[in-house]
Amino acid sequence: MTNQHNFSYYKTKKRPMTIKPLTQELASELCLWRYTPPYDVYNWPAWEDMQKDGFEFGDPVLRDRQYSAVLDSDGSLIGFAQFFPLGASVVRLGLGLRPDLCGRKLGPLFVSVITEEALRRSPGCEVDLEVYTWNTRAIRTYEKAGFRIEDTYRRPTSHGLKEVHCMVYDRAQAFKW
Repeated sequence: MTNQHNFSYYKTKKRPMTIKPLTQELASELCLWRYTPPYDVYNWPAWEDMQKDGFEFGDPVLRDRQYSAVLDSDGSLIGFAQFFPLGASVVRLGLGLRPDLCGRKLGPLFVSVITEEALRRSPGCEVDLEVYTWNTRAIRTYEKAGFRIEDTYRRPTSHGLKEVHCMVYDRAQAFKW
């Protein structure tokens, strides 16, 4: 599925990541990704099931409206982004980095590229995201990218009622790349 890459070039290039439409082929690739526990809660169902149920990017209309692929400079899929409108003034991000790239310090740049795209698509809107309160690795990444915890609450998820932080982007707090 993926080749071994030398990711040292991420430190020298300013924006080696691009955002493109999430095609059906790329969407099916996302369903093959497998995170290790406790991050396995982020694994997607089988592509065939997502299509059959019209679940998230398995629904072609929702995929076209809200989902994008994040590609590296070689054109390989390294992540995805969801730009979910919450009314007219907020865009909520959903995102995922390919499992083999987690823990390699790519996260802040990855999140920054996605956030910049959200601001480009929806100028003047607030950008936020939700993260499980136990996911300190992601929380640190989001903070480095300029997000701050705004609220904490319990919400229904596919894994039951879970506590999450709502984090809001604050350009003044963003790490300068």
